[in-house]
Amino acid sequence: MRKPDQQLMNRYPAIADLEAKARRRLPNVAWEYLQSGTGNDGAMTRNREQLEKITFAPQFMQGKLQVDLTTQLFGTTYNAPFGIAPVGLTGLIWPKAELILAQTANTYGIPYSLSTVATQTPETVGPLVGNRGWFQLYPPADAAILKDLLQRARAAGFTTLLITADVPAPGRREKSKKAGLTIPPKITPRLAWEGITHPQWLWETLRAGLPHLRTVAPYSTDKDSKAIAEFARFRFRGDLDWDYIKHVRDLWSGPIILKGILHPQDALDAIAIGIDGIGVSNHGGRQFDGAPAAIDVLPDMAKAVDDKAALIFDSGIRSGLDIMRALSLGADFVLCGKAFMYGCAALGKRGGNHTADILIDDLTNNMQQLGVRTIAALRNRHR
Repeated sequence: MRKPDQQLMNRYPAIADLEAKARRRLPNVAWEYLQSGTGNDGAMTRNREQLEKITFAPQFMQGKLQVDLTTQLFGTTYNAPFGIAPVGLTGLIWPKAELILAQTANTYGIPYSLSTVATQTPETVGPLVGNRGWFQLYPPADAAILKDLLQRARAAGFTTLLITADVPAPGRREKSKKAGLTIPPKITPRLAWEGITHPQWLWETLRAGLPHLRTVAPYSTDKDSKAIAEFARFRFRGDLDWDYIKHVRDLWSGPIILKGILHPQDALDAIAIGIDGIGVSNHGGRQFDGAPAAIDVLPDMAKAVDDKAALIFDSGIRSGLDIMRALSLGADFVLCGKAFMYGCAALGKRGGNHTADILIDDLTNNMQQLGVRTIAALRNRHR
């Protein structure tokens, strides 16, 4: 891995610093899309509150602590126990963010997850991410589209599939609607003013072109961006059942993670049909405001799964300490999305690498403070 940029580490040493700069650089429509949840943001708030409650009892007199972050997952060695989570409409937040983050993943030896509804394609991202690419599937209703999507992801070099299970209906995202979010963005006096008052975002957006769903576009007969978005809304639906998951399992030869699982029985049913990983997540609190904090569910999920599948955790992660918390409560791996988007919005091309530097440095330091050398030694170290 590359050495951190010390000037950036001094100026922006924490994810909160990137968040603050991202807020200044982003127009309100992009900021609200990135930052808000659904309903009253209750699930999103619980994610953070419950993570903050988890503490550790350090043990000292350990001698020199050389921390090893390497992690084995699905037969692949990653340089750290975390990766970059899938984010939809990534290019609305920062143009070409997918390309920035794919290169970060390749540089740091961690996975990058490309969403079906991101604004770049598997064919564009795959060569940049190397063999670290994961593809997140919003399941299409059409069997031919499903087969073609999986073939495209595989041909582009993506190795691991994440099936999103926790969107049985479109999220309401009330604050995004109030901010005027549409796909593609509708040029209104309000948006024009926001662009003028956020010139760096406007300039980068004009250079990249208005964000639209490029992966989905080939399947729509109407090539208008608004029509493509409507096509995705109604044809990439959440009406999943176990027969559909079995069919995807038959089509995809690599590891599969079922993402968005909060009930132990769903995890056990997934394992029974050959799913390799269980994604413990409440969609970052952006889908169902009545959901529990994902971290509160994690211990029971770990007990139920009992090492029969890998547990991949996301929702609310903002620091290396948060990653350590999830690993202690039973996660085998952690995904982080919002922090990396803060990095891109705050620092552009340098943002992905700097976010990775912050998380790696923070995780390493907290493991040293706790008195552990390996990821395996973190299990059940919380109080």
